[in-house]
Amino acid sequence: MNTGEKPYPRIAVVIPCYNEEAAIASVVRDFRQSLPTAEIYAFDNNSSDDTARVAREAGAQVIAVPLQGKGNVVRRMFADVEADVYVMVDGDATYDAFAAPALVDLLIDKHLDMVVGSRLSDEETAYRLGHRFGNVLLTRCAATIFGKTFRDMLSGYRVFSRRYAKSFPAHSAGFEIETELAVHALSLRMPVAELETSYKSRPEGSESKLNTYRDGFRILMTILKLFKTEKPLAFFSSGFFVCAVLSVALAIPVFETFFETGLVPRVPTVILSSGLMLFGAILLICGIVLDTVTRGRNEAKHFAYLSVPVVRRQPR
Repeated sequence: MNTGEKPYPRIAVVIPCYNEEAAIASVVRDFRQSLPTAEIYAFDNNSSDDTARVAREAGAQVIAVPLQGKGNVVRRMFADVEADVYVMVDGDATYDAFAAPALVDLLIDKHLDMVVGSRLSDEETAYRLGHRFGNVLLTRCAATIFGKTFRDMLSGYRVFSRRYAKSFPAHSAGFEIETELAVHALSLRMPVAELETSYKSRPEGSESKLNTYRDGFRILMTILKLFKTEKPLAFFSSGFFVCAVLSVALAIPVFETFFETGLVPRVPTVILSSGLMLFGAILLICGIVLDTVTRGRNEAKHFAYLSVPVVRRQPR
């Protein structure tokens, strides 16, 4: 029986904000209606407008995050807020707040660790074609490397369990944090799900902070970095394979000449071929060693994940 004043499970709505004066009040108000027992936190990331004041007046607890970037905000969210369920949503009023109860129920009833609100929109201005294409491309890229992933890997609307939040390392600083959130769940083989939610245009006066090409490139680089970190054997073995193929391709004409004449006239080619094979062997050894290190690191993360109990409904 829950004898405390706070309801169980404790739900926290965490909202990263940067210059969202025009939208934040409606976000706080809508989530107050859809999740009346939740505590709502607005994390102000150095806004130059009145985002913090408007959020506070709307009823949110405002926490300032001086380090710029959404990834830095997410790190503070999970570190500073104590809850059993975390509902993370962007402060731009584009996501459907009234879908939150269904997302939370799915997480709790199915004992999941993350539920992604995949975006569904008929408005061209809400979800631009370039962003759709980039999202699909990056999602498929991640799926190729890490296996089955999400339809909308870059959604800013997610629900997390406490054990997910308290085991998430949060290395990213900017918008690439969504990629890291997905890969963390995949690397630990957490139970996850997706639920389609409506997505609408920003309100008048609100502008997107996402740069399609710059942030898309940063997300792609993050995928490659996570590939190296989470699957070092596959990453470095790819380098070994490329070096080995080039080395053999360069060596074949040299061997043909040697068998015909008994001479090795192209010494630089021999040196280059040998160097490539040696470099490839070093890459392979690095992959084997780092794969062992990664396994140990993943075991430590898994133990941290298991140290937090699963979220369950309070028995009546």
